[in-house]
Amino acid sequence: MELTIATWNINSLRLRQGLLARLIDGLVPDVICLQETKVPDPLFPDSIAREIGFPHVLRRGMKSYNGVAILSRLPLTLLEDTPEWCGKQDCRHIAAKVETEAEPIILHNFYVPAGGDIPDAEQNIKFAHKLDFIEQARAHFVKYPPARSVLVGDLNVAPLEHDVWNHKQLLGIVSHTPLETNALNGWMTEGFTDAVRHFVPPEQKLYTWWSYRNQDWELSNRGRRLDHIWVSHDLAAGLLRHKILQGARNWEQPSDHVPVSVTLRV
Repeated sequence: MELTIATWNINSLRLRQGLLARLIDGLVPDVICLQETKVPDPLFPDSIAREIGFPHVLRRGMKSYNGVAILSRLPLTLLEDTPEWCGKQDCRHIAAKVETEAEPIILHNFYVPAGGDIPDAEQNIKFAHKLDFIEQARAHFVKYPPARSVLVGDLNVAPLEHDVWNHKQLLGIVSHTPLETNALNGWMTEGFTDAVRHFVPPEQKLYTWWSYRNQDWELSNRGRRLDHIWVSHDLAAGLLRHKILQGARNWEQPSDHVPVSVTLRV
């Protein structure tokens, strides 16, 4: 069967829940992974998911910050034994088994810390937290090598030269510093393939995020690729296509991120 998985940093689910229908029209996903839902679990709008044809919902949220969720047309089972990264209960990861016609797929949905503005772990505890988070995630997948697994999310790092609008100018900017890019690439190489770059050559510019500070984001096109989909090596041969819904950046009250999807044969 074909399985389409979408990821989107929605930047407040309750504010932008009406845009999920447009995501579905554009990407036709079977599973939607959301980050920055910013809603505690008791207030999560489950009815919205059912209304748009996604009856299976898992969420892990908190008030005002962070939060991740998985909406699915296919049955889900929560994986409850995932780490509490960096000893913080800050709702940055949720994992599930997704039932398919064959064996289940293990799905990880991550929201990696942004890291603040100063790219120095001693001066900036947010940057230190980001590096610690990525290292703990890497070490976890060394200990538990991924199989029939998909990892998605806002990983808050643009790891390749052409994942940013200007490589040289952004080398000192959080999200593209060598400390971060080396760390994220190290995590990915512990059993994963970069599914979107499987289709788009590394020398081609590729973005999923444009700052709110750019009034004409489309004209300036100063983007970064912060949103990722990885698949374990045993699934890489089944990769069929990808889509980046760039037009979502022009939706009314848009997120600064746009939805990304990958379709694979499972």
